[in-house]
This record gives sequence, structure tokens and C-alpha cells, in this order.
Amino acid sequence: MKPTLLDKINYPTDLRHLSDLDLKKLAIELRNETIRAVSETGGHLGSSLGVVELTVAIHSVFNTPHDKLIWDVGHQCYPHKIITGRREKMNSLRQEGGLSGFTKRSESNYDPFGAAHSSTSISAGLGFTVARDMGMATGDAVAVIGDGSISAGMAYEALNNAGAEGRRFFVILNDNEMSIAPPVGAMSKYLSSLYANQQFYTLKELAENFAKSLPGPLREGAKRARGLITGLAGGTGNTFFEDLGFSYVGPIDGHDLDQLLPVLRTVKTRSEGPVLIHCVTKKGAGYAPAETSADKYHGVSKFDVASGKQHKGKSNAPSYTSIFGQTLVKEATVDEKIVAVTAAMPSGTGLNIFQNSFPGRTFDVGIAEQHAVTFCAGMAAGGLKPFCAIYSTFLQRGYDQIVHDVALQKLPVRFAIDRAGLVGADGATHAGSFDVAYLSNLPGFVVMAASDELELMHMVRTSAEYNEGPISFRYPRGEGIGVELPERGEVLELGKGRIIKEGNRVAILSFGAHLGEALDASEELEQLGISVTVADARFSKPLDTDLIKVLAENHELLITLEEGSIGGFGSHVVHYLLKNNMINNNLKVKSLFLPDRFIDQASPNVMYKQAGLDTTGIISTIFDGLGIADIRSDKIKSIK
Repeated sequence: MKPTLLDKINYPTDLRHLSDLDLKKLAIELRNETIRAVSETGGHLGSSLGVVELTVAIHSVFNTPHDKLIWDVGHQCYPHKIITGRREKMNSLRQEGGLSGFTKRSESNYDPFGAAHSSTSISAGLGFTVARDMGMATGDAVAVIGDGSISAGMAYEALNNAGAEGRRFFVILNDNEMSIAPPVGAMSKYLSSLYANQQFYTLKELAENFAKSLPGPLREGAKRARGLITGLAGGTGNTFFEDLGFSYVGPIDGHDLDQLLPVLRTVKTRSEGPVLIHCVTKKGAGYAPAETSADKYHGVSKFDVASGKQHKGKSNAPSYTSIFGQTLVKEATVDEKIVAVTAAMPSGTGLNIFQNSFPGRTFDVGIAEQHAVTFCAGMAAGGLKPFCAIYSTFLQRGYDQIVHDVALQKLPVRFAIDRAGLVGADGATHAGSFDVAYLSNLPGFVVMAASDELELMHMVRTSAEYNEGPISFRYPRGEGIGVELPERGEVLELGKGRIIKEGNRVAILSFGAHLGEALDASEELEQLGISVTVADARFSKPLDTDLIKVLAENHELLITLEEGSIGGFGSHVVHYLLKNNMINNNLKVKSLFLPDRFIDQASPNVMYKQAGLDTTGIISTIFDGLGIADIRSDKIKSIK
């Protein structure tokens, strides 16, 4: 097979020897290679296809890795990975031991700053800029941020700071929500040639005066485009970015290298202060199945390239997420005070189901978790019953608001925490590891975890009817275990767990969705002659102290089990036992929780095995606690 241009590209330095015509050919090959690679692994395809040309342009114009290219979120970084020495490893993308689905400092020196959560790139880029100006061995900083991410508060804070600093710094707004009418596209092309050819103008003069030179129809297109940024119908006045101290360039077509290359070359040559380049792109660009899909192939399974058909496994049970959405609809049907809030994840949290039934009671606040929490606090103070549905990993962003605006004021905000525990291919960045610990230490906070779909239904209803203060419930990603579900959940007695299976030697007190593993371990141990009690705690706060006391007094060994970090459920149980002098010669206690390290991507089962939280890990911990050898044979039966 004849070598392609892409075959000759090992690193971005190879791009810088190519003609503009060859760069266009390379972009076509890079798009095809991205599609092929993701078809074999799954991943975030649509966003990556939207920045193929932009990736080529940045790496060909800027001197990466000396110049620092920072991708916000990182969903769009696959083409970047391919041309920065990682093409041969793309078949390991998001797999155990393979490439991360995001930028990662330990993976490549072309990844100067790790990503996965949004709206961090401008802050980090300004940090690199200051480091450069203070003599560190780094060049220009280029921060690429999407139109969704730039709406978050942290991005505004960074823009404000960068504008005030006035340092040479490049922000590229990857705008994939704005549509380009033909005149606007023509205007952009004219703009790029103007920037490239009028050497005697300063960048600011060019940005301010280019519209005057346009032919009449193009001038009107420019006004409309600028108006979308300024909010002014006539397109007059400064853009928001200019008011913050940036030079604004654009909008330009982010899929047209004839525009991208001269604009980037010009701003690189002429800029002295902060510059924002407004690029308009299209998610899924260049691949018809992605372009026509409702979600633009944001996150896909393995798929057939020719048809775009995804190879999804058949579900044996409804997902926890869908159960939450359906249950909330049922509760809202009988309680008109219930409202729901999401931070840019309606389908991911199941609130799209709620929204279909109650559009006027559903609020998507965008990528703004801090605002979401305090917004809910205000609604609760106003007499409504807000459900704040945010992934565990993203809820971390609103922790100050949880403490100050919710807990301190004892406001009844209901936190529905999806993606609890380890989540698989997204790895450490998206793991729901810390919510139990950081919520359980707050006074007056009720903290629950569902062990199955039915328990989740109970917890949604319990939350709906609880008005004394903040309450939360967590549940994992993926499908449930297939238990039969009633029409409506029950109201749980606050702070009361349940015994699932009774034994007399070992007690496993499980909190959350690892109850199944606890039961599996108990069955294996029973076959070895070790009698096991299994209990579902339901609550980390308030603790079921009566249940804990019974388990402690009637068993030789008490095991706590949770899919969260140290400092969570197990820590609270142990603290209670110590405070009441219940740990003595008659009782041994061991806690199973996530290890004190970040666990890289793999399947959830593999990740939990690595964490020692699978059935084997539970059994090994019990053997250790009993002081017997981990030998699963008939000899164990005789051990007393």
C-alpha cells in the first residue's frame, strides 16, 4: 500500500515542512484515521472530528511542545494524539493500560496540562504565560475552549484576569453551536487574507477596521456575525472579549485551512497582548452518521465505519440513570413543588426523561455546577423541592456552595449523584470516589447510597418527602441488577439499614452498589464453613447505630464495604465503634474502600479488582481478619 502523508507524520515538526496544499490533504487523512481508530475502541468522536483542521493548523503554526497547546475538557484531543507520536497506540484508547481518553501530562510532553473537566484551559494557559514571562523554558500558550465551556464561571474569571494582565496569550474559541451563513463564511475568508497581507496594520487596527474594507454584502454578514458575540443587533460596539482586554479575531471557518493558517500565522507574528480567535466548527464534521446524529456522536461505542451503526450490548435491565428519571417523574406527578436542575447533562443524568414530562420544571444551567447548587438552594428557600442531578465527579466543583449555601442554612436540596464509584473508560478523572466522604462530614446532611434499582426508587421518594435539610443519594453508572420494581417507591425510615442475610461469625456491612459482591462473597464463604451476615447500611449519615451495635456484638469480624475513598462510610462506622469502646478482643474490624491512589481507565470490573473491592478482595480481607490462610479448600471448614 502506498504510504500516505499521515504515514510520514510522527510528530508536529513533520507538519512544518508541508505546503498548505499538503496540510489540507493531511487533514482529510487525519479525519479518516480518527474515525477508523474510534470505530475500534469507542470514545468521543464528534468533538474530535470538529477540530481536525484546527489541530493541523495549530501544530503547523506553533512550535509545540515548546509552545503549550491546552485543550479544554479533552474530548476533542484524538487527532492531536495521532499526530503527536501516539498513532500506533490509538487501538488502546480508553482501554486498560492504554491511552487516556483525555490529555494527560504523564502520557506525552505534547500534553502540557491534563484535562477532563471543563473550563480550565484559559487559567492554565495564563499560568504558562506568566511562567514564560518570568524566564521559564516555555513559549506561547494556546488555550482551545468550546462555546459550552467558555460559559462557565471559571472561564470568565480567567478571561478577566488574562485581559487585565495584558500578556501575549492566545485563546481559541471553538464554537460549534453557531451556524455560518454563506456571506459570513465569505467574510471570514476575506478577513483572513486581510490579516495576512496588510503588514503595516497592528492587530488591533485590523480587528477594528476590517469591516470597512468589505464589499457591501460581506459587510452586512460581518455585522451579523459580530452581533452574535456582542449581543447587539447591528453588530456595532466592542465584543465582550474586547471589553475584557482581548483582541478579537473572527469569526472564521474552523474547517477551512485557507482561513485558519493565515490568521494563526498573523496573530503569532504580530500579537503583543491577549488574543481571542473565534473559530466556528461543526461537531462530527466530515462523517455523515455523526453529522446527522442528534448527539453528533459525542460518546460512541465501537461502530461500523461504513454505516455508523454502533455495536452496543443488549441491556438485561434498565439503567440506574433511567430509573432515577422515571421515578422522579412519578414523584413530580403527585407533587407539583418538585423541580429538577442539571448542569449541561440532561440525558446523562436522566433528566431528559423528566424534561419530556415537565419542561417548565426542568432547568439546564449549562456547565455551571457552582451556580446549579446555589440556584437549587434559592429554590428550596423559596418553597420548592429541587433535585440537583450532577455526576459525583462534577459535584466536587460545587462543594463550597454545598457547604455554605445549602448545609449551613439547612436547606432541603436533594442531590441525585450519578456515576458513583469507578466508571470505566473515562478513568480517574470521572471517578465518583469522594462524595460520601465530603458530604458525610457536613452537619445535618443525610447521605444515602442505593444497592439496587428498587432502593434507588425508595431513596428518590424519601428525598422528595424529606424537608428538614439537605439529602443525597448516589448510584452507579450502567444497568441495574434486574429486580422487580413496584409502581412507586417507599419512604425509608431515616438512618435505618436492613439485614439481607443472617450468619454468626462474619458481618459484612455494605454501603451502596457493592451489595451483590458482598452476597457473592458470603456464598463462597458459607461453602467453606464460614457463616456470614450481610447487611445493607443504606445510610452513611445518619448511621444506623442500632444495626452496627447488633453486628458488632454478635460477630467475630465486622467488615465495612463501600465504593468510595477513605474518610467515608467506613470511617464513620469505625469512629462510632471506637467512641463507644466496642472494638476489643471480641471484635475485629476491617474497612474496604478505594485505595489512596487514582485508578487509570479499564473496565469497571477490572478497576474494582485492582482496588480489592471485588468478591475475591472481600474474601481475602475476611481471611486476613480471621487470621487464616487464604486457601479455598475443604480444610477451611474445620477452622474455628
